[in-house]
Amino acid sequence: MIEKQKIRVMLVDDQKAIRYGFTMLISKSATCSVVATCENGQKVLDTLAQLAERREPLPEVIIMDIRMPVMDGIAATKEIKTRYPHVQILALTTYDQDDYAFKMLSAGASGFLLKDVRGPQLIAAIEAIHAGDAVLTPRITGKILARHVTNLGTSEDVQAARAQFDALTEREIEIVTLVAAGLNNTEIAEKLYIEPDSAKKAVSRILTKLGMRDRVQLAIQWTKAGL
Repeated sequence: MIEKQKIRVMLVDDQKAIRYGFTMLISKSATCSVVATCENGQKVLDTLAQLAERREPLPEVIIMDIRMPVMDGIAATKEIKTRYPHVQILALTTYDQDDYAFKMLSAGASGFLLKDVRGPQLIAAIEAIHAGDAVLTPRITGKILARHVTNLGTSEDVQAARAQFDALTEREIEIVTLVAAGLNNTEIAEKLYIEPDSAKKAVSRILTKLGMRDRVQLAIQWTKAGL
């Protein structure tokens, strides 16, 4: 029997204790493995460039702190998603960093975690974004996105954001609403009385139809539209 390869994870935080703590949590997992740790965004870019030059496997998921010296998580995320678009990024945040978390999502992060996350939730989050899902819990997502609804531009910007959703069916609009609320595929399936795989395929079709990167961008654009 061929052993399934573990998800390659990189940890990025300027606090050594945080890096150590998360490494210990992930080391207990049967599905994930920490392959590198870095103390700031610039170090991440340097490490990824070295791996790419040596044609070695890149980390599949990067858990990224937001506020760091030298280069913060927002700038690093933008660069990573430009150079290595298939690498998924999870932002580390706290309740008092909502503005930064929103910027991380806009930069390309696939979700965010609180720094006091427990082991099982951490592993589930890594597995989720590795599988193409997003980590957007309803309570925190609603709080972060709602704070930015009133600062998203002119009425023309809002109209332009709304226009892109005109091509969707009523059912697709219903699904987008649930995605924007922070529900994952399983939760969407339960709400709509369909199979999780059907929910996943429906979200993928919507993203393709709208030409959007991922469900995080979908949630942000839905919020910008004021819908």
